[in-house]
Parts: sequence; structure tokens; C-alpha cells
Amino acid sequence: MKLFRFIEVERARFPIAFMCTRLGVARSGFYAWRTRPPCSRSIADAQLSQTIRQIHTGSRGTYGVPRVHAELLDLHALRCGRKRVARLMRAAGLVGVCRRRQPRRARPDETGFISDDLVQRAFAANAPDRLWVADITYLPTWQSFLYLAVVVDAYSRRVVGWAMADHLRTGLHRRPTPGLVHHSDHGCQYTSLAFSRRCREAGIAQSMGSVGDCYDNAMAESFNATLECELIARHHWRTHTEARMAVFDFIEGFYNPRRRHSALGYLSPVEFERRSVQSTQPSDYLSTEAG
Repeated sequence: MKLFRFIEVERARFPIAFMCTRLGVARSGFYAWRTRPPCSRSIADAQLSQTIRQIHTGSRGTYGVPRVHAELLDLHALRCGRKRVARLMRAAGLVGVCRRRQPRRARPDETGFISDDLVQRAFAANAPDRLWVADITYLPTWQSFLYLAVVVDAYSRRVVGWAMADHLRTGLHRRPTPGLVHHSDHGCQYTSLAFSRRCREAGIAQSMGSVGDCYDNAMAESFNATLECELIARHHWRTHTEARMAVFDFIEGFYNPRRRHSALGYLSPVEFERRSVQSTQPSDYLSTEAG
């Protein structure tokens, strides 16, 4: 089959008889292959490849085989093997983004308030708003660096708060709701006395990992790595306004409502929370009296 395809592509440059002889195939076999209608498998592969391309485009070119395979089953009700998806994506030249973010060290404030590590790398919660993890990263623009502070809910991986500014002062952080644990690294924004006072006033337990160990804040670091490989590394912005709009579109238009997470059974954060609420709600029923 591959030899026949090669002959079909090159027949404008070389005689068919010459290529068939050199490649050790029969001319009759080649002409029969040309007139033979495609088999049902080839037709199904072509249709599936079109759907895969639509999914890949809808993911902004970020999805690899696992997430494409999950979306085929979840949204399109198409059952197929993961290896088949990999084969068709390879044939179509479709690949997902994958680049590990280099661990970075926070800049501890020696004069700031240091909290105990209440999480101990157990980034799990049995309900929303029980554990939030926070971190700060930066976006390069032609103007200057633009800093982004994010707060991620450990239950659903949803970005529940984010803010941007061109400085690293304490006021960058959004005030969370009471009744939760706020976990971060030892960045000067989180060890500041003003931020610690705000947490106490809101009844929030503040938690911090150890200095220089990115694994102690791995969930927040994971979001920053995703942001870097799926957005920052693929775009350039001239102004802060362009960068703000891009981050808003990525978080609110893609990451929270659509991007599938392997830790959530390949559901998006919004969909994971929606299904969790549905599964915990009691069934409504009407009781009628016997008449």
C-alpha cells in the first residue's frame, strides 16, 4: 500500500513501469489499487481524523493523544483505541504541547511572617473552598514584565482568583473567602505582615512550604507550567493590555471551562465541579397520600 502511494505521488517524474520494476511490485496491482474504492476502515479513519483535527484546533493546538481520546468519548461518543488516535494524529501531523517548566526558587523575606506547612504536599480536598494554593509568575512584554498572581482550588484545579500588575507588591493578591487553608511558597508577597493580617482577619489558615522546594507548592507550580507552555511560550505581546487580554481568555475562556485535566478524569474544572454537585444533591421526589 505504501509503495503504491509512493508510485502515485512520483508518477509525474518517473514512468510507472520503471518504478514498479525497481520496487518489485506488479503494474496490474498498482492499477487495481488506483481503481479500487476505499475500504470501510479507510473511510472511518478519514471521518475520525476530521473530528480529531477539530478537537485539536478547539484546544488551541495544545491537546495530545490522551486529551483528544477523552474528548472523542465524552463529547462525541466515539469509542476507539488510544493507539488508533495516536496513529491518526501522527499521520495528520498533530501534536500536543509539552514542555517542563524549570523549577524556580521563591524570594523569601527574612523579615516577613513565616507560617507552618499545613498541607505537607497533600494537595487534596473533599469539597470546593477547603484548600487554595497560590503562586506568582510573570509574563514578558515589550513594555516590561507583567506579574500574574493566581489562586487555584485544590479540589477541582479551578483558578478561583487571579490578578495582574507590573510590580510585586503585596496588594496584588485577591482576598479569598473565609473557612479555608491558603497555601503558598515563601515569596515576599505571602510572607508580608499585611497579607498575614488580612488572612487572620478573614479567618483563613495560612500555610507555606519550605524554601527552595518547588514540590511543596507543586499544584500552583503545575498551573504556571501549563500557562507557560500553552500560552506564554507561544505568544509575544507588545503591551500589558494585550497580555492581560490573553491571560483572561486563557483562564476564563479555556482553562476553567474547557481544558481537560488528567487528575480529574479528563474533565474540565467547571465540568468536574458541576458533576460533583449533581452527585451530592439528594434526589427530589414528591410523596403523595393514598386517597
